[in-house]
Amino acid sequence: MSNRKKLIIIAHAPSDNTRKMAEAVVKGATNPEITGVEVQCKAPLETQPDDIISAHALIIGTTENLGYMAGLVKDVFDRCYYPCLDKTQGLPFAFYVRAGHDGTGTQRAIESVATGLRWRIVQEPLICRGDFQQTFISQCEDLGLSMAASLDAGII
Repeated sequence: MSNRKKLIIIAHAPSDNTRKMAEAVVKGATNPEITGVEVQCKAPLETQPDDIISAHALIIGTTENLGYMAGLVKDVFDRCYYPCLDKTQGLPFAFYVRAGHDGTGTQRAIESVATGLRWRIVQEPLICRGDFQQTFISQCEDLGLSMAASLDAGII
């Protein structure tokens, strides 16, 4: 039996730029120096309650759509909320938002659902605001690296 911990990344990536951001999160999380973490990246429609239940930590990536999380990310919460409610309390998680505007509505919505699930936000939300910038890529890579390294070290 493996002692590796599982980090699940649920990434809504409908454009080239958001795909690059999701790939950067995965790149950071799969840094070769981190040996005790298995990383899986899933699209929202592929994500099932058992994926979340089996995770030791979670990263969610979404776009800001009309001041809210992407509908497909909301769908994950709709489908997985009750099956996960009593089985994932305390789950460490982080999230990032590709926000064309300010991202506050999206942040508030995700934090509200996470509070209901009793998940633990273990990093400040990464809100990538305004026009796309290359720095978003390095910030996403840092997010993935930080989550995986913290999980590997037993910090989260």
